[in-house]
Amino acid sequence: MSGAMSDVVHEVRERVRTGGISPQAEAVKLLHIVEDVLAQSNPVLEYSPDIESLLPTADQIAKQVSGYGLLQPLLDDRDIEEIWINEPDRIFVARNGKSELTNVILDESQVRSLVERMLATSGRRVDLSNPFVDATLPDGSRLHVAIPDVTRKHWSVNIRKFIMGSKSLDSLVEVGTLTDQAAAFLKACVVSGLNIIVAGATQAGKTTLMNALLNSAPSSDRIVTCEEVFELQLTSPDWIALQTRQSNLEGTGEIPLRRLIKEALRMRPTRLVVGEVRQEEALDLLVAMNAGMPSMCSLHANGAREAMSKLCLLPMLAGSNVSAEFVIPTVASVVDIVVHTALQSDGNRKVQQISSITGRVEGSNIEIGDIFARKDSQLMPQGIYPGKQELFQARGIDLSELVGASQWV
Repeated sequence: MSGAMSDVVHEVRERVRTGGISPQAEAVKLLHIVEDVLAQSNPVLEYSPDIESLLPTADQIAKQVSGYGLLQPLLDDRDIEEIWINEPDRIFVARNGKSELTNVILDESQVRSLVERMLATSGRRVDLSNPFVDATLPDGSRLHVAIPDVTRKHWSVNIRKFIMGSKSLDSLVEVGTLTDQAAAFLKACVVSGLNIIVAGATQAGKTTLMNALLNSAPSSDRIVTCEEVFELQLTSPDWIALQTRQSNLEGTGEIPLRRLIKEALRMRPTRLVVGEVRQEEALDLLVAMNAGMPSMCSLHANGAREAMSKLCLLPMLAGSNVSAEFVIPTVASVVDIVVHTALQSDGNRKVQQISSITGRVEGSNIEIGDIFARKDSQLMPQGIYPGKQELFQARGIDLSELVGASQWV
């Protein structure tokens, strides 16, 4: 940015500040201020006095003041899924599942200024005492920042954009994530109140799949979601969303995910959802499931069986008094369905398997069987029924039409 243009931006920000204008909420007033400042600066900037010629520049400056500067075009690009900054002059994006280096170049002060603006509406902070932060941007995108000396030299910034192209199971069928038969089966599982685990790696489409599953729940369900930062976006008419809170400057006021789960159970939910299980909060989720609360969560795992192994391990992080003898049979008895989704080499997300837990345990191994599995790029039924068929029968659902399979043997 030229020195003259920097002066214009500075003058616009000063007028916005002294005028008490909200750049985001009062976009028209902001644009008028920009046009006025530009008109007064024409001799310096060597622009034509014709106001029409100033409009593109005025719009660019308005976005810089109200938005996020040079990152704003990347945020506005609907094809970009994620933006990350390794160094001020090395900014990458993920487009259709594939990463690419951009030509956007910032400096250290611009990166810090952008982060400060992004955090301004979240009430969260990042500093030497708290070198990591997760926050939600106004458009729903998720921000993650790490600063030195946790990082080697530069601020590390990740912006996971909120792109919800598929809000229903039917729309996932249209883009090839699921088949009609698998989607119908999953909807039956949700309607019947089964406990569902959505597993997959980073960027595998777990949140999108969870949104679609929850949006197929009966409208009478009261859904309470617990997340580290808000990501889920439901269409349910009776939905409460909770997110964690970091401690304040005095080191107090933190609200962890475990606390949210406990509080959620006092809010009369008919379905409890934990956005992502990473640590000992898995114990609280298992206890809720064991008490008969229909629940759903996501976790990082590379398959259904790996997801079950991880879900057996995480609760034991809650303390030495939580043993495998309690956790493993509890997981086997309360988890009903595991859906594994993955990012393909072509950038598409596809469900790889839909598995059922039988409830049986041999040693430390939980019996699990694939109801649907991907064979030769096709998600095909594998010839078995899910467990807990009485839940489907209570809803009048004929499983034979959905999976066309024989009973467990």
